[in-house]
Amino acid sequence: MKKMIDWQRIWDDDGNTGYYSPVKIIANILSFFYRFIINFRNWLYDKRILKETALPCLVISVGNITVGGTGKTPCVIMLAQMLRENGFKPAVISRGYGGEKINPVNIVSDGREILLDSRIAGDEPFLIAQELKNIPVLTGAKRILTGKTAVNQFGANVLICDDAMQHRQIFRDINLVLLDSRSLSEKNHILPRGRLREPMTELKRASAIVITRTDEAIETGQIEKLFPAEKIPVFRSIHKPNDIIKGDYRARKQVSELKGKKVCAFCGIANPNSFRKTLSDAGAQVLSFDVFPDHHSYSKNELEKIRNRFIDCQADFIVSTQKDGARLQNFPEFLNMIYILRIEMEIIPKSDSFNKFILDRLAGARQNKPTTRKPA
Repeated sequence: MKKMIDWQRIWDDDGNTGYYSPVKIIANILSFFYRFIINFRNWLYDKRILKETALPCLVISVGNITVGGTGKTPCVIMLAQMLRENGFKPAVISRGYGGEKINPVNIVSDGREILLDSRIAGDEPFLIAQELKNIPVLTGAKRILTGKTAVNQFGANVLICDDAMQHRQIFRDINLVLLDSRSLSEKNHILPRGRLREPMTELKRASAIVITRTDEAIETGQIEKLFPAEKIPVFRSIHKPNDIIKGDYRARKQVSELKGKKVCAFCGIANPNSFRKTLSDAGAQVLSFDVFPDHHSYSKNELEKIRNRFIDCQADFIVSTQKDGARLQNFPEFLNMIYILRIEMEIIPKSDSFNKFILDRLAGARQNKPTTRKPA
């Protein structure tokens, strides 16, 4: 069987070892060309040779500059709920990564009911639609068209663009960039040699930076060292467990009920260790922990193995993540056997300053909304 390249190991290597040297050399060469393309594209936008399109509403982008999970989905949900509580009519638009796009614009949820399954919508938009009430969720490859549909069909006055840091075609009033505290390093490399989608210097485009999972960071003091010259607001956040919910969403339990219980867990997400840590912190006895690739599509055989292990171990719970639950809609019998760990984002030490920043920026943008906008 052909051995797969361990990209995680290559990305985490600081360059002082010889692991995968041939692969690292090739990755460094490819990174040079990738960096050139990214820098040239950003230069075209910065010089307004390529121009951004202003939509007839306020726009907030939630994105990152690294591959892998930084917690965008909980951030989008938190933002949408906060905006609605403050009198806005938000809508969430996404490219719908991993979904089977059937139309140029796909309405995942009209705010009242979910209209598409995760296979078509993509697991993350489907998850967002599950969590948000009275807030439309739409996907589409052309986000300008998707945004216009949200405004015209649902009367949205503020759009939340999921994973849109690199999508510069749409002008945004607020550009939120999320950075995972666990992967912050002064030796970050550009893809494919490292995790960066674009150089750290492009953080200058951010309106604000949200450092996620700061409770899991070894050294949070290094954060400011990564962008000392930029006067950009920096907020810290944690991902905290909300509850565990039955796969059919008909029963909820407090996370504390996992304490001392035997658990079989599985996930197919970018940061499985974070999920396992949450279970361990809750006091669960993790008897088995199956890890699958990010955005993994489960087979009946894989789920049967997890079910049999659960029975053989005489465990109390099978637990997985919300994103995995979204991908199990075609297996209702198995889904109804398991519990889903629900995670929410919390700005620390208090959310007041973050909320005020968002609302003040939106108020200013609404008052000074020009006909022709300049890049952020």
